[in-house]
Amino acid sequence: MSRANPTTRIPLLERDQVAPEIASVYDALQKTRGVVPNMFKTLAHTPALALATAGYLKALLGDGALPGFYKELIAMRLSVLLTSEYAVKAHALSAKQKGATEAQIAAARGDYQSGPFTEAEKLGFDAAERLHRSAAEITDEFFASLKQHFSDPQIIELVATAAAFELFPRFVDALRIPTTPS
Repeated sequence: MSRANPTTRIPLLERDQVAPEIASVYDALQKTRGVVPNMFKTLAHTPALALATAGYLKALLGDGALPGFYKELIAMRLSVLLTSEYAVKAHALSAKQKGATEAQIAAARGDYQSGPFTEAEKLGFDAAERLHRSAAEITDEFFASLKQHFSDPQIIELVATAAAFELFPRFVDALRIPTTPS
C-alpha cells in the first residue's frame, strides 16, 4: 500500500506495487543507499522514466572523471540554492556514504569558500553557482579558469551535475515528495 503524505501530490509506490524492472531498481537502491528515495517511489508511476533516471544518476553521480562524493556535494549545493530540503538531505547522505567528511558537507551547505576544499573544488562550486544564476555567467574568462584546473571530462561532469540538479530539486518540490526517511 502506498504511504501517502497529506501534502504528497502523487502516491509513493512501494516495491510490491511496481513492475519487476522497477523492483530491481528499488533493490539496487536499497543495496547501495540503504533506502529507496521517495523520488523513485514517485517516478515508478512512469517506468521508462524511472529506469532512465536511475541509469542517468548512476552514471552522473558515480566515481568518474570527478569523485562521486564531490558531485554529490555539488548537487547538495544546488539544492541549498533552490531551498529544497528533500534534495539537501538526500545528497548530504549520499555524499557522506561516498566519503565526504562532515566538514565538507557543512561547508557545501554554507560557506564553501572557507571550507576544507582545494582551490579547484571551490572553483567547481563557483561554476555551479554561476550556472544556477545563468548559463551566461560561464563566461569565456571564467571557462578559461576552469580549464586551468579541470580536464574536459571533469568539466563535462561538473556542468552536467550542476545542470541536472536544477531539475531534480524542482521536480521533488513541485510534486511535494516527502523527504525520504534515513
